[in-house]
Order: sequence, then structure tokens, then C-alpha cells
Amino acid sequence: MLEVTGLHVAYGGIQAVRSITFHVNEGETVALIGANGAGKTSTLKAISRVLNAVGGDVHFCGEKISKVAPHDVIRKGIALVPEGRGVFPRLSVLENLRMGAFVRDDTAAIEQDLQQIFAYFPRLKERESQLAGTLSGGEQQMLALGRALMSRPKMLLLDEPSMGLAPIMVQKIFEVVRAVAATGMTILLIEQNAKLALESSQRAYVMESGEITLNGESAQLLDDPKVRAAYLGE
Repeated sequence: MLEVTGLHVAYGGIQAVRSITFHVNEGETVALIGANGAGKTSTLKAISRVLNAVGGDVHFCGEKISKVAPHDVIRKGIALVPEGRGVFPRLSVLENLRMGAFVRDDTAAIEQDLQQIFAYFPRLKERESQLAGTLSGGEQQMLALGRALMSRPKMLLLDEPSMGLAPIMVQKIFEVVRAVAATGMTILLIEQNAKLALESSQRAYVMESGEITLNGESAQLLDDPKVRAAYLGE
């Protein structure tokens, strides 16, 4: 579904991503793991076109999207849940969720999806009229995920969904991520908690200093001595 070839991202003279190549098959959950500054977030931003890559190609469902406008990337079926959540703080929970469906005009289906989000996250239903900026970090993460799902994406890009959250909230977020994956959703997951990322995915790529240094089935990487030493604290 997603094919990234020779992707190169730079900030001025700093090379954040150095000509990486990887793919995600339809229906897969694939993880990108690595330390802070490895280039993971820059990769997702380049795929979703929030950031301009300086080289390489991105193909989605066989179509080149390397030069597509960010709002058209959403229309093509890619939704990004950004690092730091990025909710609209002065809009209500309900307004934030409806913003996720701005590319759609199927009113009845939008209402149906809204109820599904509330089923995933009952707390959002309880707070639907509350301003998003007054929610806790965990609630904002639920909202950011729900908002992305409201676009009915073919593929979900998740950037550090567990960052800064209490363990019980991380558990809830990943319960929903796995439930969404079980519906057949394709997911590309960035997660600093390498163990959680590998347990939640079928395949994974390890990034170091802007390059992919290792890849394989997640279960195998969980047992890899180098991965265990570098990312699992063992």
C-alpha cells in the first residue's frame, strides 16, 4: 500500500533522513523504532507532506504522492496522528472530531463513525462539549486518534501515541489501536516504547541517525540481542 524509496529529509544542512527505503503492505501494522533524533517523525511528516522531502519518492496505492498537497494526502486516504496530539484547543471535543471528517460529505456515515469513536473512547462522549485544550494529555491523545479515524483513512500514521501518558492510558490507547488494526486498517507506527511497538506490529524497521539499520518480523526483532540491548534495556 505504501512504498517509500530513497526518502531524504533535511533541515538546512542537517540531514534528518538519509535515503531510506521501506514498504507497508495493505492490512499490516508496521513499526518504526529508534532513539530520539533518529528521523522517525521526519519520515512520517514527509509521507503526509507536512514536510517537503529533498529527495526520494513516496507511492500510495500505486500513485506517486511526493508532490501532493497535504490536504489532498488526507483525501487519498492517509491520516496522521501527530506527535504532541495537535488538537484544536479552542474547539470542543465534538468540533475536533467533526474537523477530522472535513474531506467527507456522507453525513449519515459521518454520524455512524462518530458513534464508533465514542464507543472506542466513552470518555470523549462524556466530554463532547468540553474545550479540547482543557482535556488531560491522555484524553487529547484519544481525541487526536479519533479525529484521524473520522476521515475514514485507508492508512493511519501514528507518531508516538504513548508519549507522556500514564501506563493505564497507554494501555487504553493501544487497545483501540489493536482494535482498529483488527478491522483491516493499515498502520505505520512510530513508538519510542520499542517493546510495545514490536508487540503491536507484524514487521518493524529500526532507524539510527536517519538510516534504516535493521528490519524484519517484529517477533524476531524482539529476540534480537542488538535490539534488546539498545532499545529494551536488556
